[in-house]
Amino acid sequence: MTILDKIIQQKKIEVQDLKVIYSNQEIKSTIKRPSLYETFINSEKMNVIAEVKRASPSKGDINEQVDPIVQAQSYEKAGAGAISVLTDREFFKGSMADLAAVAANVNVPLLCKDFMIDEVQIDAARDHGASVILLIAAALPEARLKELYEYARSHHLDVLFEVHDEQEAEMALRIGARIVGINNRNLKTFEVDLGVTERVARLLQDEKILLISESGMKTRANVERVENVGAKAVLVGETLMKAPNIAETMEELRIPFQQAVKEC
Repeated sequence: MTILDKIIQQKKIEVQDLKVIYSNQEIKSTIKRPSLYETFINSEKMNVIAEVKRASPSKGDINEQVDPIVQAQSYEKAGAGAISVLTDREFFKGSMADLAAVAANVNVPLLCKDFMIDEVQIDAARDHGASVILLIAAALPEARLKELYEYARSHHLDVLFEVHDEQEAEMALRIGARIVGINNRNLKTFEVDLGVTERVARLLQDEKILLISESGMKTRANVERVENVGAKAVLVGETLMKAPNIAETMEELRIPFQQAVKEC
């Protein structure tokens, strides 16, 4: 059984519990956030989705004692275009409480980073302040992913549709995803290879698709590499969580787009 298999198995248990205890009347976020898609697609600099991430199965504890509010506010002040909050408790030591806390203290688009397999999770993410949810192509059959995609969009949420290979990219196109994240981390082995973005991006050159490269973003050179194949945003977790100076690290990652430079 792969790590992803174990996570999905745990999510099935959590969903059953959530359906029993969760009422979407409990929390209603009133913060209006800008659209991640509209903001990123029109920008002239690399957009950074900065992640609040306590731990991961591949890295263990990253910063378990982080104050999510302080971290998120530091990201926003440093120029993050959006903030991602890990809400999985079992494998990443996150929580919906982290999401709600961040939501009450920042104004940028907010991604609930979790393994979504049911509509009730989308309801909970929205009501705790998220404006974006994650769907992972490798996690569910295409028909189920399409149902969840359409459910989220009908509730005015952006959807980051995450793929790992060419077949999943084709699925994203069939579903009509307009924000596609290419994860350079293999969710079965957790190995990272930036060549994944370079290969898969060839299938996602539609100018209406917002392409995001995820995992492995540590240096300006890493960002330049994925920008060369069309990425307009990067999702960065561990690098920013461990950065001694968040503002300096963010500045290094937020490179001008080459197309914008050529037009000047």
